[in-house]
Amino acid sequence: MKAIVVTDQAAGTAGMALVGRPTPAPAGNDVLVEVHASGFTPDELTWPSSWTDRLGRDRTPSVPGHELAGVVTALGYGTTGLSVGQRVFGLTDWTRDGTLAEYAAVEARNLAPLPGDVDFTVGASLPISGLTAWQGLFTHGRLQAGQSVLVHGAAGGVGSMVAQLAREAGAHVVGTGRAAHRETALDFGAHEFVDLERDELRDIGCVDLVFDVFGGDVGKQSAGLLRTGGTLVTIAGPPDVRPVGGLAIDFVVESDRVQLGEIVQRVRDGRLRTNVGTVSPLDDAVTALNPTERVKGKTIIRVRP
Repeated sequence: MKAIVVTDQAAGTAGMALVGRPTPAPAGNDVLVEVHASGFTPDELTWPSSWTDRLGRDRTPSVPGHELAGVVTALGYGTTGLSVGQRVFGLTDWTRDGTLAEYAAVEARNLAPLPGDVDFTVGASLPISGLTAWQGLFTHGRLQAGQSVLVHGAAGGVGSMVAQLAREAGAHVVGTGRAAHRETALDFGAHEFVDLERDELRDIGCVDLVFDVFGGDVGKQSAGLLRTGGTLVTIAGPPDVRPVGGLAIDFVVESDRVQLGEIVQRVRDGRLRTNVGTVSPLDDAVTALNPTERVKGKTIIRVRP
């Protein structure tokens, strides 16, 4: 099969190569998925799990990418809940070969059925952004209707999902980003927008929940904006400043079949839109994942036409 591999951590995405690899065999409780579309997170090549297994052993050359949509072609021993020929989408294990390939072996519990009226490209764009937004807002942030949410990077892949889900839940959404992202953030559900390069965060006033994707100075300032009992949720690493009288939660997204089903249903009925940018074939993936200009939206690799 064709696959993208990486061998040199220092080279990052510039070290990607399209090669031939053996088709993986599904282990117990796995399924083999014929990949139709794959998502890639730009900073995943900085994660230790991209280079070593759970015991810290080198696993290069490794196949990156952790989001996929495709069709089940084989079941491993003892696998239940999915069937051969079924359309699926989901999130793969961090320490196993990923989805920038024609086939991927994935634990069945990490996948959910992909309805026939949802395109594979859309399906591959949902798992990380959608689950991160869902878990940050509802699992960790315990968002309630009527609360206010500050969403950093509201025009980005995760932030645009956060803004839409928070607004649907009845929250007042304040998005942040660069001035050029204002209209995109508002289009994806923010009621207000703050230009991080020109506006002062403190002028927002107090909010009930902050969803931080940046960390650094933005995260530090945001901790001071929370009402008593509020929550700072971050995916940018442990916060440097913790809110007084509130909670700070740093989390890593986890696969969840039920949550994936909730997310894709919202896509089907028009309550949730993905933020897809470039869509490129696998043969052009190395070029697409090494852009020379700033990319808008999430890049998806279309493995099969």
